[in-house]
Amino acid sequence: MSASDADIAFATDLFADLGHLTTRKMFGGLCLYHQGVVFALLNSDGRIYLKAKGALAGALQSDGSEQFHNMPYWSLPMSALDDPEEACTLARRTLATL
Repeated sequence: MSASDADIAFATDLFADLGHLTTRKMFGGLCLYHQGVVFALLNSDGRIYLKAKGALAGALQSDGSEQFHNMPYWSLPMSALDDPEEACTLARRTLATL
């Protein structure tokens, strides 16, 4: 199964305030890039994960986010799925550490 066109459109719309994004399909999912840097994954089931380490990873984990396998990606909080401003704030925090 691969990420649906609707899920891809949702993810790119959610992070639209970051500016120009590019994507690349991988392993049934999708990588989201900002200025050539991967900052998020879209899983084949439609879940969005932010690349996070350190304090941000800890904060996401405390908010109930789940880690994507053993990789440094954490699920986007449910509240951010309904709030592009929150999603972009978290993405900017991610990008600041990459």
